[in-house]
Amino acid sequence: MLRTAVIALALSVGVVTVHAQTTSAADAAQISQQVQQWQQQRLASLTAPNGWLTLIGLEWLKEGANRIGSAAGNDIVLKAGPAHLGVVTLAKNGSLHLVLDAHSGATVDGKAVHEATLVDDAHAGESGPTLVSFGSASFIVISRDGRLALRVKDSDAETRAHFAGLDYYPIDPTWRIVADWVPFDPPHELEIGSVLGTINKEKVPGKAVFHRDGHTYELMPIQEEPDSLFFVIADRTSGRETYGAARFMYADLPKDGKVVLDFNRAYNPPCAFTPYATCPLAPPENRLDLAITAGEKKYRGGH
Repeated sequence: MLRTAVIALALSVGVVTVHAQTTSAADAAQISQQVQQWQQQRLASLTAPNGWLTLIGLEWLKEGANRIGSAAGNDIVLKAGPAHLGVVTLAKNGSLHLVLDAHSGATVDGKAVHEATLVDDAHAGESGPTLVSFGSASFIVISRDGRLALRVKDSDAETRAHFAGLDYYPIDPTWRIVADWVPFDPPHELEIGSVLGTINKEKVPGKAVFHRDGHTYELMPIQEEPDSLFFVIADRTSGRETYGAARFMYADLPKDGKVVLDFNRAYNPPCAFTPYATCPLAPPENRLDLAITAGEKKYRGGH
């Protein structure tokens, strides 16, 4: 599932709005200012108390009882929290039940309860999956390829406390490209792998076709939100100057047969900062024989 890997950032940093194709000095200054604002929002989202830098665990649940806590004798040993947090029981039908230790001090969705049913991210509504909090840490249950896992976060995580900052290529208005939009009717299907070795089949509403240095390139997005397109891309800088697996980029929906691709806003997936994320990989269709010298560079504090 790609939604939970990207939706939070999509909501916090916004997408690119279609403007005129001219690149006058005034337009270039405006583009630069907008990208700088986006970079500030990107940084705030990443370093937030519940941002991706706070991940400290991805713990897969087995069927039956799973004893959880920071003590070594637990089935799942957490990097933070009480020695004995409680027991999560995974039933054969996929349902989850949590019984907290009497001395855990934990809450479930902000309430002090002894036990609760847990809802994973695949079955959660607008309120989101069940949040179990304990001290500076918390977890939710995520569903990936038919398996369930605890995604554990800690606002005091070392990855957040020792964050090395973000590095970017210089903002370049020429990398804000107005591409032609070619719709697919019906939508095509795109296979997108993940760092877990899984493959998701995603619907692609169309393709963006653009020109650079006399060559033509195509990118295929998926659409998980009604008001934006999401691109998972790689290029000739990948693994050298930029993160090897992929970079992410959002764009507004096409308008009048055009879609804006602002590569200045290409950014690293959570997996560039933590080994506990479940990021998608750039599909072959989106691996460009082009050096995109724009956007976010490789994280210098990478694991």
